[in-house]
Amino acid sequence: MIKNNNIVLSSSHPEIKINKMKKHLSIFKLKPLSMLCFTFLILISSCKKEESDPNEQLQDGNSTVITDLAGDTQAAMGSATPGKEARPFYIFLFRLKDQKQIWIRNATDSAQWLKGKDWDLAFTGPYNSEVYVNDKKYRYNPGFEGNAESAVVMLEQQYDLVDQAPSDQVFDASTITKIGWASSASANGWFFYSLSTHIMQAIPNRTYAIRLPDGKYAKLQLINAYKGNPPSVTDLNWPAPYFTFKYYVQQNGSKNLKTK
Repeated sequence: MIKNNNIVLSSSHPEIKINKMKKHLSIFKLKPLSMLCFTFLILISSCKKEESDPNEQLQDGNSTVITDLAGDTQAAMGSATPGKEARPFYIFLFRLKDQKQIWIRNATDSAQWLKGKDWDLAFTGPYNSEVYVNDKKYRYNPGFEGNAESAVVMLEQQYDLVDQAPSDQVFDASTITKIGWASSASANGWFFYSLSTHIMQAIPNRTYAIRLPDGKYAKLQLINAYKGNPPSVTDLNWPAPYFTFKYYVQQNGSKNLKTK
């Protein structure tokens, strides 16, 4: 029995039945909405789990993977870039055996490092995008007239498929002096550069075999110059230079470069 405005109603009264039916219908309407929200949350969670870090895909268990190695981020090509200095980009050297980055900011740094064998790669030029191996023979190489002699060969192959270094005859005959901007598909550079957007795009399936000063052989893939290793860049102001690259050095002196 229920009292309603001093009137006693039985549970069988029509008004009581209508109220119960409304309550039942409201619950029925909420259930599909709740299920929809629950399903949506599961989908979001599932998508997050499936999103993979692009840098994780570069790992093969043998190669060294370098991600977001900062170049000279304070330099700028022009004077109109806020917070940047309008000056040439400082060179930095990179040593493969221990991933040491060495900055060349002045004459003292140059005298200490450039002519020695304690580096393997030099990142030079605009946005540190022009890469040299340490070689004393080429006039414009940072290591010119030094103590190191290296050679590099470009291979139009996916990095993982490069299992063998070229012959010494091929290294000796190589005319590659710098790895930088590729003005055409047949050029030796590692990236294309758009004169309209001023954005770099790494060339896929391009690997560089290197004969190092100590006679060991290596392979190198230059992957990105933009922070986070994005698959593509449309924003001119995307943070750069932040280098992603991978390499493998065969320590036993053989030409075996198999990493997978």
